[in-house]
Amino acid sequence: MGLYLIERHFAEQLDPDELDVEGIALVNDEIGVRWVYSFLSADRKKSYCLYEAPSAAAIREAAARSGIPADVVVPVEQYVPPDVAR
Repeated sequence: MGLYLIERHFAEQLDPDELDVEGIALVNDEIGVRWVYSFLSADRKKSYCLYEAPSAAAIREAAARSGIPADVVVPVEQYVPPDVAR
């Protein structure tokens, strides 16, 4: 499994209460991707999400099937969880 950082340009329209969280989780499970963590930019115009996935194509497929943009998908090579860094 690789790690990928996803930049999304829809954050200013994002309403977490309106997301189909269960539907998104089902799609992710079917495709084999796992959401790790998300950040919202200070200007609230972008979100950055860290995912585990077999490929960038899997990330894009999950995003398309869920109706959520994945404007930029960047593979990352190292991840140090906060509890390990302390």
